[in-house]
Amino acid sequence: MSTETHGQSPRTIVVMGVSGAGKTSIAQLLAQRLGCAFVEGDRLHPEANVEKMAKGIPLTDEDRWPWLDLVGGELAAARLRGESIVVTCSALKKVYRERLRKASGGSLNFVFLTGAAEVLEKRMGERKGHFMPTSLLQSQLATLESPANEEGVVTVDIDASVETIVDRALAELVERWR
Repeated sequence: MSTETHGQSPRTIVVMGVSGAGKTSIAQLLAQRLGCAFVEGDRLHPEANVEKMAKGIPLTDEDRWPWLDLVGGELAAARLRGESIVVTCSALKKVYRERLRKASGGSLNFVFLTGAAEVLEKRMGERKGHFMPTSLLQSQLATLESPANEEGVVTVDIDASVETIVDRALAELVERWR
């Protein structure tokens, strides 16, 4: 069932967090429940970024700017079409989130997926075919600037089922949208 209502302004949502937090699974179900588009932000990485991460080399800010611009472009394009969208993006630093907010051209919501390092490591170890090795988790955790007190951010702990996490995120988002 869709929670999207006719006549409302488009909703732009970034599901964020470090690798292994479950961004893709959560964002896909969230988009389905909202009846809107979903974009996997990792698919927008330039090939050079993917190669670097696959070799266990952390990305620099300079590596991330073009990628963040592509993610921001997806958000802005959906808004211009009058469509809601859910996009995955690690958005680890406040400056990255500010860049996405500016690019989106309007109100931007973030669902911040947070959890214990042990849970994240376990999840990353169980993934098949993903370019991001477990060895990069510590660099991501070190880079992460918590968005917990920023406007438009909903924080959800990942130590639950995908359905429960989405239920919690959606409940908080809907409350903010009232």
